[in-house]
Amino acid sequence: MRAPDDNDVKILETLKKNARTPYTSIARDLGISEAAVRKRIERLIRLGIIKRFTIEYELENEVRALVFVKTTPPIPTPEISKKIVKIQGVEMALETTGEFDVVVLVRGPNIASINRSIDEIRSIQGVSGTNSAIILRLWY
Repeated sequence: MRAPDDNDVKILETLKKNARTPYTSIARDLGISEAAVRKRIERLIRLGIIKRFTIEYELENEVRALVFVKTTPPIPTPEISKKIVKIQGVEMALETTGEFDVVVLVRGPNIASINRSIDEIRSIQGVSGTNSAIILRLWY
């Protein structure tokens, strides 16, 4: 299969800003047919380039935190990450370079729920330590 071209990248950028953008609007912006946009998006999904369609939201008084996780061998980091994303309140886990092996985005209705998620992360075999930061404000 061919690699994504400029139109594919423009489609991805548009959908990233608003996944509900009508295909007809994308087609008009790119100067191609709506059917062509639909086929391109289907191909991007089939290739695994588009992983999922989702929403970003913010609830009043909701708490979000970044949890920085250190791991230790012999448990592979991907195994630990797969367990982390199954924990209630965890939105995503990102494997990273540097001092911490995984960065986790946790969200919940209060600090107690964030603490429960962090405690559960810490209980996973192979997790050697965590460091957390409450998110005060999010900018797009």
